[in-house]
Amino acid sequence: MSGGKGLAAYRIWGYAFGYFACYVPYSAMTKALSSGLLPDMPRGIAGFELLPLTSVASLCGMFVFITSLRWWRFAGTRRVLGLDVPMPGLWTFLSGLCTAGIIATTTLAYTFEGVSIVFMMLLMRGGVLAIAPVVDFVSRRRVRWFSWVALSLSLGALLVAFFGGSRSGTAMTTVAVIDVLVYLAGYFIRLRFMSRLAKSGDANVTKRYFVEEQMTATPLVVGFLALLAFVGDSATAAEVRHGFVGLWSHPRLPEVLLVGLLSQGTGVFGGLILLDGRENSFCVPVNRASSILAGGCASLSLALLLGRRMPGPTELVGAGLVVAAIVVLSLPSILAKRGAKAAGD
Repeated sequence: MSGGKGLAAYRIWGYAFGYFACYVPYSAMTKALSSGLLPDMPRGIAGFELLPLTSVASLCGMFVFITSLRWWRFAGTRRVLGLDVPMPGLWTFLSGLCTAGIIATTTLAYTFEGVSIVFMMLLMRGGVLAIAPVVDFVSRRRVRWFSWVALSLSLGALLVAFFGGSRSGTAMTTVAVIDVLVYLAGYFIRLRFMSRLAKSGDANVTKRYFVEEQMTATPLVVGFLALLAFVGDSATAAEVRHGFVGLWSHPRLPEVLLVGLLSQGTGVFGGLILLDGRENSFCVPVNRASSILAGGCASLSLALLLGRRMPGPTELVGAGLVVAAIVVLSLPSILAKRGAKAAGD
């Protein structure tokens, strides 16, 4: 998990591919379900209706993933009724709390009408890109030149999408703005904790952080939604309540559950990218670039298969800048590999 020599230096790109592969169907399916684009759907499923079952599926996916890798042994434990039970520490619990907010706001982001997938992704991802060097500065981590270049290209993608050309797909509501702000605040705190506690040369320390954060985040999301559903009396609470009890008979239940599993997949691969031992200004662009490209592919898929609006020119230019950022980030690894091969010859 840590940045280093040999295969470990390239592992982050495998995680980036896994993140991309999960994010394309996750974001496309979330948009399709919320907009009622699939057959046999009398109406779209509201964002707060969608959250309960997707979160439950994410919780199951988290448990299966950590169990299959036998990583529970890395978590801290406490003695409960004579048994050693995995328990997070205070800081990983707080990081998991932030991650829970990120999970919920990410799914909601793709359910707002009038806002395209690509635009929301550029807005949210660009915000995290801007946060990354600030976290590195506070954490006293050196930011290398190629990270600055990639960061600049990625931020350029955000600016192009936000200020360029058509405003179609950019109709931000108050709820959408709050969603983005909660998302960015969660990432700032999470990256700060990761930099201080988890970006270590000790793989066991990194795995412990990963497991404790994951075992905290999805249970918190499910618990909060359950509390809101069965205690609250607002319109939002009613939507959440219907999500828990009314969607089991929905004709698109398999797709709803799949969205949750894919959401957990993005959380797993995204977390592994961010926990790489290199500076945040390197890891965050790798993470963000993967998701922005995935958003572009998801939008293109919806346009070709379900008749949605094609990504606009400015969104495509933004995606092109992200591709350039990925190339810049990969240069050091490519050059190092060529140098090692030349030395061997």
